[in-house]
Amino acid sequence: MQQGIYHVPVMLQQVIVGLKINPAGVYVDCTFGGGGHSKAILDKLNKEGRLIAFDQDEDAKKNVPDDERIIFVPQNFRHLHRFLRLHKITEVDGILADLGVSSYQFDKAERGFSTRFNAAMDMRMDQRQTLMAMDVLKNYPEEKLHKIFEQYGEITNSKTLARTIVQQRNTTSMQTITDFKNAVHATVKGNPNKYFAQVFQALRIEVNDELEALKEMLQQSIDVLKGGGRIAIITFHSLEDRIVKNFFKKGVDDAKTDEVYGTKNESPFHILTKKPIIPDEEEIKKNPRARSAKLRIAEKV
Repeated sequence: MQQGIYHVPVMLQQVIVGLKINPAGVYVDCTFGGGGHSKAILDKLNKEGRLIAFDQDEDAKKNVPDDERIIFVPQNFRHLHRFLRLHKITEVDGILADLGVSSYQFDKAERGFSTRFNAAMDMRMDQRQTLMAMDVLKNYPEEKLHKIFEQYGEITNSKTLARTIVQQRNTTSMQTITDFKNAVHATVKGNPNKYFAQVFQALRIEVNDELEALKEMLQQSIDVLKGGGRIAIITFHSLEDRIVKNFFKKGVDDAKTDEVYGTKNESPFHILTKKPIIPDEEEIKKNPRARSAKLRIAEKV
């Protein structure tokens, strides 16, 4: 397993303690990646224990250990319920999701996730899907681009950026990272590296439908978690963190909250982290990408 090279697992000890692992239990790692969290879970399981690992990125399969207790599912975690049923698993003891992009994905130039390289504007987590970042830039109307950059990237001049893209795309190619940067360089505000990191984040979230996928997985977690089972989610973006926080609190997607006639949803969760757990200084020093991570844990009532 190339876990050390592929991705450093964030807040590993806090996750393992938080999941309160039953050695004979069934666990789901929704974001297998380099397998660091999965390996730590497997270390706590006995021969009866099981781990189901999801990852839509086919490169992650190379990291799956030769262990009969693990089932690897090469799919997006939004299909959690369906694939657990397929493997005849009705309920699980714990669910983990680390929503960060792996170091491996950032460091592999041709995937188009990093602003450091020149490659195609791709950004697909699942190479089987057709929509790429270049398609978003080429085809989305100005208002939709504005909304994406404002909401997903928290870019201060998102309206100007959207307008610039629409103006430039008819005469300028935006198929590669360098093409795109050159086309919009006049709109960059502040530190160019930070600015483009936020722009790329917004495009990546849109291309992979990340927030909707998260909401779908959280909703399904209610049905698949046993009473007393735990769910641990690591987020790297304020929007993701808000979704997780509100879901644990209400047990329902915020957009679907129904408070007609003053009735509030009773959450099926007991929140174990009143405030999110964040990495300590030592971890951030070793792994700077952990800096914005927040861990929230809840227990099914």
